[in-house]
Amino acid sequence: MERPRRLRSPLLRPLVAEVELSPKHLVLPLFVKEGGEREEVPSMPGVFRHPLSELPRVGEEALRAGLGGVILFGVLPEEAKDPLGHGAYAEEGVVQRAIRLLKRELPELLVMADTCLCEYTDHGHCGVVREGPLGFYVDNDATLELLAKTALSQAQAGADVVAPSAMMDGQVRAIREALDRGGYAHVPILSYAVKYASAFYGPFREAAGSAPQFGDRAGYQMDPRAGLWDALREAALDDLEGADMLMVKPALPYLDVLRALKERFFKPFFAYQVSGEYAMLKAAALKGWLDERRAVLESFYALRRAGAQGILTYYALEAARWLREG
Repeated sequence: MERPRRLRSPLLRPLVAEVELSPKHLVLPLFVKEGGEREEVPSMPGVFRHPLSELPRVGEEALRAGLGGVILFGVLPEEAKDPLGHGAYAEEGVVQRAIRLLKRELPELLVMADTCLCEYTDHGHCGVVREGPLGFYVDNDATLELLAKTALSQAQAGADVVAPSAMMDGQVRAIREALDRGGYAHVPILSYAVKYASAFYGPFREAAGSAPQFGDRAGYQMDPRAGLWDALREAALDDLEGADMLMVKPALPYLDVLRALKERFFKPFFAYQVSGEYAMLKAAALKGWLDERRAVLESFYALRRAGAQGILTYYALEAARWLREG
């Protein structure tokens, strides 16, 4: 009789395990605002909108925890937004100031910047909105210039990585060219290459104040019903345009996509455990319906097994503590 359980004894399990998970594989998303007190996001217990003054403390905590880094998202009051999202690429924008502060106080902390417009536009879409015969649409090519300006401003502020998430065709090429021309050829691009029009983004949109004021983003984000061909095409285009790293978003609902891409492309892959995934786990844990620690770490092992080099997760600090505790 075959007995696989012989390899599952307490002493052998660590020796034969193939999937490694440590804090260095985790990246913490941070919502940053200008001032005031930190504010907890109602739909994401334990997640806050942080004022700039608090960032060094949070960054120091991330460093002590051994995280792979942080990624910044700006939060603006409604009155500061406009149709073209000027706050995304302003020299004194909230994310640009946050980058400079973190790199000055904690130069050894890896700081990524999300490169998009939705948090800064008054309409909540990820690009320039036009009116057409069939109603509104997002002007892809007009948006590229603004995304390139945003990425360049983030690099000038000191970002270690820029991460375009707008899902505009050609955004990686436009950003790569702008960075190279601007003297930032050394700054890598982590592309949200495969980003689905998902129902799991709701809590993020509350946190960042980025919900579309009309319509939806299905015209530029990917269809969850599409086959693997769509993901392969998007990843291949970003790969050719100069992306240094590729990401799948959301994470667990698209393990099959992550695995298939990992087998075909020779670049690091990331997965974003998005706000809805976090909110479900946290809500069930607060109800006592599951063991939070075990469930969260199990989800991370699944992502690592599928091929994620890094995982963007709001659980990063908690998970790092759990991993240290053993």
